Amino acid sequence: MEFALDKQIISQPDAIRSLMECISVPALDSERPFIFSGIGTSLHACRVAAYWLYELSAGRIRASVLNAHELALSASISRQDQVIVVSHRGTKRFPRQALTRAREVGALTIAITSIDAPAQDADYTIHTCPGELAGTHTVSYTTALTALAYLVASVTGEAGRHFLSTIQGVPDAIERTLEQPAPRAIAEKLVGREPILLAGMGIDAITAAEAALKIKEGTYLWAEGFETENALHGPPAAIRSGMGAVVIMPDREDGGRSHLLLGSLKELGAEAYSCGTEQADLRFSAVERLARPLVAIVPLQRLTAEIARIKHSNPDEIHRDVEPWATVMGNIIL
Repeated sequence: MEFALDKQIISQPDAIRSLMECISVPALDSERPFIFSGIGTSLHACRVAAYWLYELSAGRIRASVLNAHELALSASISRQDQVIVVSHRGTKRFPRQALTRAREVGALTIAITSIDAPAQDADYTIHTCPGELAGTHTVSYTTALTALAYLVASVTGEAGRHFLSTIQGVPDAIERTLEQPAPRAIAEKLVGREPILLAGMGIDAITAAEAALKIKEGTYLWAEGFETENALHGPPAAIRSGMGAVVIMPDREDGGRSHLLLGSLKELGAEAYSCGTEQADLRFSAVERLARPLVAIVPLQRLTAEIARIKHSNPDEIHRDVEPWATVMGNIIL
């Protein structure tokens, strides 16, 4: 069984290349506040962008990351703010309301959305890729990250220019990652496991959260993303046989905590696997640390597709094709 999700996953290198060939970003002011906003996968992209700004500016630029629901209704906005809203389809009400509210107070507004999205109430719109065919979003996430990388690089000087040079290599790194065998064997081991814990250190923790959302959407299994150290503080009390887990292994020293978490999960009966470069169970091509969110997510997207195939779930429809989900989810106006 082939899903639209499969096609979207393999489209990512070319989609990123296409965006990089034509992207133009507005001039931003490093001295003015930044607010990144979105919901779900878009919010994860915003978290990555804020992380990039902090790292590339050596902590000088510190951005706020707000859920678009909060930004649309109650969060403080001033005319000094630079508000960047990510919305893959560009149709959801709260991202659109957040842009309108920000413009009304005189803030600079930027929308990052798909090529075929309706017009956005923003000063600038950056279009990423065609609207996704699958409800489990992949290519719109990595292209949104690409657009955000260009925005971040524009205000972070030499560090930003070096960062953009590493982003240029991302499509090739994703292609090398896609050359790895599909993770069918691991999917077979995880398909009967629930919940599934995903963990990573630093910027990889955002990838863990995004992967957990993909698994929920695409396989209907409950999954949760953690920062590695947080996964060692309290959650072990709930780890048990019957669970699944994936730990994203860092590319820098972490005091042995990722290996400790992975070993502890296995000792407590969880079916646990590593995700990383070199000898990991789920492998992705090595890139510089700040570029990892665009590449590390790929084997986890593929894992979602493989679990869905075995489980006969539908990652394209994300449970909206059967009752009672069709009715309940249909009643939720997004």
